[in-house]
Amino acid sequence: MLSLLSLFMAALLAATLVPAQSEAVLLGLIWAGAHPVALLLIVATAGNVLGSLLNWILGRYLSAYADRRWFPASPKQVSRASNWYQRWGYWSLLASWVPIIGDPLTLVAGVLKEPLWRFLVIVTLAKGGRYVVLALAALNYR
Repeated sequence: MLSLLSLFMAALLAATLVPAQSEAVLLGLIWAGAHPVALLLIVATAGNVLGSLLNWILGRYLSAYADRRWFPASPKQVSRASNWYQRWGYWSLLASWVPIIGDPLTLVAGVLKEPLWRFLVIVTLAKGGRYVVLALAALNYR
């Protein structure tokens, strides 16, 4: 149970603007074989989506404070993600799993008032899909 909680927390933190590695935790748990892979994928995806939801909430309700030091994304990150988002629209959320740009994208989605239902659907597909690909690679490498 502690390993599942660790995976959930690593995935949640990895989806926020806090640097964390959920992939290493997931791989270790897959290779350890202590839990069904499907359960690991559900836990990792849930944590990662919840972390992205926190970013969306920050963007939606705290964007007026984006110029403050404590705001979780730098103006440069917000600008880069905004440009990406304005170019590709909500489909840019398919890149929410990409390192460096993915987390600010989820924050910008909140700033730009992306509907929550669409945000959750696309981000869940993107993040869950990444974990599925990673798990398949891990199982084939074993």
